[in-house]
Amino acid sequence: MIQQQADDQAKQQSPSTPRLTTHVHDAVIRLAGNSQDGIQVIGGFLARLAGRTDKDVMTYMTIPATISGGASIYQVRLGTGEILSAGDDVDVLVAFYQHSYNEHIHTLRDGGLLIYDLDQVQPAADDTRHRAIGVPITSLTVEAIGGTAKDKGKNMFVLGLLTRLFDLDRPKLEQMLLRHFEKKGEDVVRSVSDAFSAGYGYDIGKFTEIYHFESTATSASPRVVMDGNQAIAYGAITAGVRFGASYPITPATTIMEILRAEFPKYGGTLVQAEDELAAIAEACGASYAGKLAVTSTSGPGLSLKSEALGWAVMAEIPVLIIDVQRGGPATGLPTMVEQSDLNIACTGTHGDAPRIVLAPASVEDCFYTTVEAVKLAKQYSCPVIVLSDQALATRVEAWAMPDLPALMSDLTPDLKPVGPDFKPYRVTEDGIARHAPPGTPVVDGKFPIVTGLEHNEAGHPNAQPANHAQMIAKRRRKLELLASRLPKATVHGPAEGDVLLVGWGSTQGPIREAVAKARAAGQSVSALHLRYIMPFQPGIQEILDGFRHVFVVEMNDQDQFGRGQLGARLKSAFNHPDIRGITKTEGLSFKVREILQQVEAKLAASAKESA
Repeated sequence: MIQQQADDQAKQQSPSTPRLTTHVHDAVIRLAGNSQDGIQVIGGFLARLAGRTDKDVMTYMTIPATISGGASIYQVRLGTGEILSAGDDVDVLVAFYQHSYNEHIHTLRDGGLLIYDLDQVQPAADDTRHRAIGVPITSLTVEAIGGTAKDKGKNMFVLGLLTRLFDLDRPKLEQMLLRHFEKKGEDVVRSVSDAFSAGYGYDIGKFTEIYHFESTATSASPRVVMDGNQAIAYGAITAGVRFGASYPITPATTIMEILRAEFPKYGGTLVQAEDELAAIAEACGASYAGKLAVTSTSGPGLSLKSEALGWAVMAEIPVLIIDVQRGGPATGLPTMVEQSDLNIACTGTHGDAPRIVLAPASVEDCFYTTVEAVKLAKQYSCPVIVLSDQALATRVEAWAMPDLPALMSDLTPDLKPVGPDFKPYRVTEDGIARHAPPGTPVVDGKFPIVTGLEHNEAGHPNAQPANHAQMIAKRRRKLELLASRLPKATVHGPAEGDVLLVGWGSTQGPIREAVAKARAAGQSVSALHLRYIMPFQPGIQEILDGFRHVFVVEMNDQDQFGRGQLGARLKSAFNHPDIRGITKTEGLSFKVREILQQVEAKLAASAKESA
């Protein structure tokens, strides 16, 4: 029966029928299967090939939280223009199993292409909303590699099939496959090549047109293709960080793994600590010793790090903390996205404990934000938290190669003699502590100390009420100084209008795409994206005052007043009369249409209330 379906499809077009080529601007491909099938490998190669062939790319993935694995997807959006989101609707769905088809067929747009494994999937016969092509993926893979391999290699078969379908650069992709698999031995390389060639040789053009991306001008500058965790790791290295201490935790673990492999090349060290508490304590210790250090974690780990974070605030120690957010609370959703750590990042720990909090908006921004975070930690002698998230961590993007020589920093400790009367916590107008690393000669022999107790200017414990008030104000002043120096906030779109969409972190792309669609429909919509979460940058008040409605788009839950975590902070800081939240708590990134639908619903509700 299965083979009869394939034969019937082949008869629809004779071998002599000319192949149709359709030129496309971009395409959204969703691979749906199990995590053991290596669908992430397919998506990764497609993304990296796009970056090496002057296409823009953005990926999106979900993986099961259980060790035993399970259902998984990997979505790739390729295009020859700017790609801002991973795409609302799928153009091509590849379904490996029946559950893959059942759970994801609704994502396929009308007229989209379903490619399903004839050996595993039976699509609904009465579904005429899209085109369906059955390919015996499992059996053809076994035939290509050999029976002993069973169905391992299906991912390479599908990669070959998609390479043919989208007229991709086969020689370049085959070179990438060779470089990736050659370390695993000749037998693996041969199996990969055989499965890929079998998929490429399956002439899917018999059943559908071949897609060809519109030509684009070749980029003169080289590009890099990586995910957000890689960008953060290499950003830390570029900024001069040479010590890190972390404990494995999803979805931040790969930052630690990259630094463990890369730090020794630069004379650095990565310590895998026994737990999160030890990791931040070791990072603080290294920073105290003059080696500004990094520790990476996710929400549960940030909770555990909070006590030592408070110590770093009190001791005014520069340390970099990377929080790759996931669904919470507790163990929550380890492999899904959320932006619910903003409150703990800004105010977690007891007492008044000011720290700097930054939020990158893209994979490229993960790199540059990390570089900036290190500079700010050093300049203001303060802990800095970088709030990434699971979507950024696993997303692959292509972006221009940074000017590394211009960005590289040397953070070697300065051991020049200090004193006399050296006081690291001297009360100054800028409020910034100026530490001397251990081993620094002190001219008059009066050595300062570092402690978590409230202290005087020399660091010695001092519990006098006036001293505590003075030191609290001192630690606050340096963030006030930073706020005055930050770049002024800017609007995406007109500076005044009806609706302002405010976002932070990985919501930037969908928000900007929503603005473009709304403005194309004649609506007055602009966007403001915040990278500096604590302190806020100047100019925000003026921007908010220019709009009737302000909707803060974020992936966390709303409070009793209908605002998410950033929305509540903005309302408290700027008191705009109509700041409301557009929130989402499904563990999934925003789709463009979800933003627009919520805007429309809230505007309708406002109109009804005022009528």
